[in-house]
Amino acid sequence: MIQVPTAPWTGSLSKEMVEAWNDVGAVRFTGFASPEEVARLRAALDDLGERWLAEGRRTVHGIPLKIGQRGDGRRFVQRFAFTSLFSPAFQEFVRSGRFEPVRRLMGEDFRVAEDEKDGVVVNHYRNELGSRYKALGWHTDGLRDLFYLRLPGPMINVGFYLDDSPIAKGALRILPGSHRQGFASMAFGKCYFVDHRPDANEVVVEAQAGDLTLHDGRLWHRVAEATVFGDASTRRTLYVPVIDGPVNRKHEGSPTPLYHRLQWVTG
Repeated sequence: MIQVPTAPWTGSLSKEMVEAWNDVGAVRFTGFASPEEVARLRAALDDLGERWLAEGRRTVHGIPLKIGQRGDGRRFVQRFAFTSLFSPAFQEFVRSGRFEPVRRLMGEDFRVAEDEKDGVVVNHYRNELGSRYKALGWHTDGLRDLFYLRLPGPMINVGFYLDDSPIAKGALRILPGSHRQGFASMAFGKCYFVDHRPDANEVVVEAQAGDLTLHDGRLWHRVAEATVFGDASTRRTLYVPVIDGPVNRKHEGSPTPLYHRLQWVTG
C-alpha cells in the first residue's frame, strides 16, 4: 500500500523527497517548528478570532469566514483568510525564510502570496453540534482555474499543523498520483465538496503539531469527520499559498469569488 513519504525537517528538501512528491503528490516533514512556536501561533490565532468576532466580521478581503458555535454557546472562527496580514506572529512565521526551500521547489518565479487568492488560511475543524466545519468533501485546489476552463498547472498546497492530526480527528485523505489526471477527470471525477464517501484508493496523511505537509493541489483530497468530539476533535491547519503568474492582490472591498460561493453552498 502506498504511504506518504515522511522525513525530519532539515531546512532543505532532499532529492528523494522531491522525487516522492512528484510521484505520490504528497510528502510530510516532521519537526518543522518547535512546540514553543506552535503554542505562540495558537495563542495568536485565538486572539485574532476573538478580535474578528468582536468586530462583527463576515468576510476578509472578499473571502467569507466560517463561524461556528461551541457547546457552551461561544462562537469561534473556523476558517481564517489572509491571517498573516492581521497577525504579527503569523506574519513573522511566514516571512521567516523557512518556507524558501518550498518556494524553490516550484521555481524561482513562484512567490508566497500573502495578499492573493485567500492569503494564508487557517482551517479549524471541530466535531460538535454547532460546528460549521466538521469535514471537507472531495475536491482539488484547481477549482478556481476549472471555472475558467483552464487546466491547472503544477501547484503546491503547503500545510502546517497547529494540532496533532491522527485518523481519529479525521485527517487529510488523498488519492496518490491523481495530480497527473486529465482535465475531464479533474472536473468531473468526483462531485466537488458534497462527496464525502471514502475511496478504496485513498491514503490517510496523519501528522503531529509542528509538522509540515506538501501536496500537489491538483490531487483529489478531502478531510474526514472526526470520530471524537469537542476539544478532542480540534484540528487547526495553516495553509501557505505558493503561486506564480500575474499578481492579483486582494483588499477590503474585493468581491467574493464564484468558487467560494459554490463551496459555501455545498460545504
